[in-house]
Amino acid sequence: MSESTVAPLPHVAIQVFSETNQIMAVVEEASHDRRMVKAHLRIQAGGVAAAVEAYRDAPTPNVIVIETATDSRVLLDALDELASYCDEGTRVVVIGHVNDVHLYRELMRRGVSEYLVAPINVLGFIQALSEIFSNPTAKPVGRTIAVVGAKGGVGASTLAHNLAHTISQDLQVETVVVDLDLPFGTAGLDFNQDPPQGIMEAAFDPARVDPNMIERLLSRCAPHLNLMAAPSSLERIYDFAAETFEPVSDALRATVPAIVLDVPHMWTGWTRNVLVRADEVVVVASPDLANLRNAKNLIDTLTLARPNDPRPRLVLNQTGMPKRPEISVAEFAKALDCDPLAVIAFDATLFGTANNNGQMLSEVQPKSKAQEAVLDMAKALMGRQETKAGKKSLISTLREKLGNKSGKTKAA
Repeated sequence: MSESTVAPLPHVAIQVFSETNQIMAVVEEASHDRRMVKAHLRIQAGGVAAAVEAYRDAPTPNVIVIETATDSRVLLDALDELASYCDEGTRVVVIGHVNDVHLYRELMRRGVSEYLVAPINVLGFIQALSEIFSNPTAKPVGRTIAVVGAKGGVGASTLAHNLAHTISQDLQVETVVVDLDLPFGTAGLDFNQDPPQGIMEAAFDPARVDPNMIERLLSRCAPHLNLMAAPSSLERIYDFAAETFEPVSDALRATVPAIVLDVPHMWTGWTRNVLVRADEVVVVASPDLANLRNAKNLIDTLTLARPNDPRPRLVLNQTGMPKRPEISVAEFAKALDCDPLAVIAFDATLFGTANNNGQMLSEVQPKSKAQEAVLDMAKALMGRQETKAGKKSLISTLREKLGNKSGKTKAA
């Protein structure tokens, strides 16, 4: 099971009744996973009998999870009694220790949402809960890739924008790049666009965030590529609550296969939340001591905060700069205990030309080693299955419908 295929849970209350230390440990670990951040989860010792007793005179939560090692007949009788106390809409998940198809059928007939057979793992448990609230006809959620610099000026934004462009053009996957550097964002310049301040409107009006609003706030940069731009203005102070950008991220994940987040080099509640919630995190660093320290802090901190996700990836950028003393790639990787996802050499002419002309690396020099490295990054971060051509998003479908209504030619 891929970590990125497990969708986050909504704001729900979950009560777990566990009979064994093994299941209790799994549930406790799951409670700290990023996908459970919105859920309110409580754990209590005892099985189905404890659940029946707990809800005789108390309202039931959204989900009741019951671990049981009792006889099947005893379990079914207790569940029938529990059903008489459950509020409408309460879901029940049973964790058993017997792989019994007849028991499974009886549980499903009684309206139990899921039957899991122990032993279970953290992601399997979270996925079982997540699927209860998922629309079975919905498309798989998109993959979010957060790119952040270990230090200012290391080229993280440039790589984020080129990564998004490469995913959309070379892998032919519908992609949105989100510029979260609100006061100083450069995505509009890099794509030679003058877009609306998309991300801010969504941030200030989260209740109205839906696919139609997202569509209105995007700017088309290239076939299969849209931009949600930052204001790049100092007219206001950009202090936000940690969860400010969650509605935007959730709406994009529900409609777009690939989302690249250009995260500024700062450490606030909302930037930490964006990084923790992403499916993949890319830390871009240059080969000097300050970058080494910052990259290690970022990777170690995010690894602890995302115990069931891939470790943040390291990209070493601007290597081989003339006359600059550098830490070798081998020493840098050894200190961080990770192999770099990519090592990109300093090339002032290529990157400078692209930035000044509002172009991507592939548009200036498509066969360059830097562009080859970005393409390898795109394939690794998206997975080989994502390289199939023509993967559309709900956003592109909406555009086609609008195009049909206005008599315009469909977008490529």
